[in-house]
Amino acid sequence: MTRYLPSKRSSRNVMVAMVLGTALAASPAKASASTSAAEPTSKAVTDISRYCQTCWRNARLPADRWQDCTQAVFVRLLERVEQDKWGTVLVDSETVERREFLRAIDAVKKRTQRARKFATLSPELPDRQPVNNTARDDRDAVAKAAAENLSPRQRRILELTADGWPVPEIATELGTTVERVSDEKYTAIKKLQHAFGV
Repeated sequence: MTRYLPSKRSSRNVMVAMVLGTALAASPAKASASTSAAEPTSKAVTDISRYCQTCWRNARLPADRWQDCTQAVFVRLLERVEQDKWGTVLVDSETVERREFLRAIDAVKKRTQRARKFATLSPELPDRQPVNNTARDDRDAVAKAAAENLSPRQRRILELTADGWPVPEIATELGTTVERVSDEKYTAIKKLQHAFGV
């Protein structure tokens, strides 16, 4: 007993027919309204399928999703592009049909990438680790060292600097020169570095 094994070419034709048949079935109103209109050629369908698969490969979509993505593009084409113009979507670069085709590819690609990203998220939240308060502890240590080693003027200059004040505005606030503020700031930082052994 011999089994029939489809060739690579016939399996591709079966896939194209299945995709096109499903796409046509998804939009019955359009298909019945345009039965007299010209239908896309099998070459156009095959070329569009190949183009889509190249897009999915370049976008690094999972290979098991390529067929579904291509089918989604065909459904969108059926909704927005006249079937007799499918043969021109890969040839003419500045047509409305070409733009719709590229929009369809882009929309399907983005939707698949989003679905893939959200599928990798675990529905369970990981166990919460205790919060490490080293930043707060470091600030407390710096404040303590500043209180012990710096003059009130130096502490004020460093506080304003930490709040994002530029040196000229600090000088205006304290009623002194820019050079004096820069010198005091430098001295204060050196004192703190010495206090921490840096």
